[in-house]
Amino acid sequence: MSTGTLIGVIVVVLVVVAAVAVLSRFFLQRKRLRERFGPEYERAVERSDSRMAAERELVEREREHAKLELRPLAPVTRESYARSWSRIQEQFVDTPQEAVTQADRLVTDLMAERGYPTEGYERQEALLSVEHANTLEHYREAHTISQRQDRGEASTEDLRAAMVHYRTLFEDLLGREDNRREEGAR
Repeated sequence: MSTGTLIGVIVVVLVVVAAVAVLSRFFLQRKRLRERFGPEYERAVERSDSRMAAERELVEREREHAKLELRPLAPVTRESYARSWSRIQEQFVDTPQEAVTQADRLVTDLMAERGYPTEGYERQEALLSVEHANTLEHYREAHTISQRQDRGEASTEDLRAAMVHYRTLFEDLLGREDNRREEGAR
């Protein structure tokens, strides 16, 4: 085999190895994003011009999320929020509109307590998607119903559904499962 042929074979092998490495990295990132974002991954792909653009958006959300100073809740704080939620649920029977408004406010307060931004719904939604992707659709539904309520277009059944949606996100933000895992690790 001539030197030129040998160099040609080596170059081809190196190009193939480099291509495999790039493709492996690409597919591993895609898998990681799918696992981390769950249903939010598919939603981002559907809303985007391409899968690559959606994945860039999700990576950017991760970068922004990494800048946050998220805090776990102290047990006393967690209990205080849980009691507040119970009071709001009890209030629903007599004043459902006010209960939904207070549920929205309590969820926003809990986000702030944990270290999430509370200005701008779209930013909240994007940053919550990084760690709370599985309950984010509940937040969207509750927010949509709250907006309809503001326009006087939400029925009592809609308001009940909003409370259920808010509760799902509330419990996720409250972090009960995370705390059980931390306590089990001690």
